[in-house]
Amino acid sequence: QVQLVESGGGLVQAGGTLRLSCAASGFLFRTSTMRWYRQAPGKQRDMVARITSGNSTDYADSVKGRFTISRDNAKNTVYLEMNSLKPKETDVYYCRWSVTDYWGRGTQVTVSS
Repeated sequence: QVQLVESGGGLVQAGGTLRLSCAASGFLFRTSTMRWYRQAPGKQRDMVARITSGNSTDYADSVKGRFTISRDNAKNTVYLEMNSLKPKETDVYYCRWSVTDYWGRGTQVTVSS
């Protein structure tokens, strides 16, 4: 079955860096678009970045120039490197297989001021 497992979250100071990983299984990863989202309590889940099978990338305006999405098809893993983190980016970060209903359980990112 499809599984998406995020890791790499944690506590970081404002201005710091974290690298999230999402290990995928159960589908043909190398042909799939992968997406990262984030969600704060009581708010909607917003897309942060996406990467296509051809390595084209898109980012939310708020993270352009600071976040980088990448993938390793040999490891069935998508990454999100987050630089210059801000306290307001304290959220749970989720990966998603394309626009399907398959999501990971999320990883908490907390940015302290």
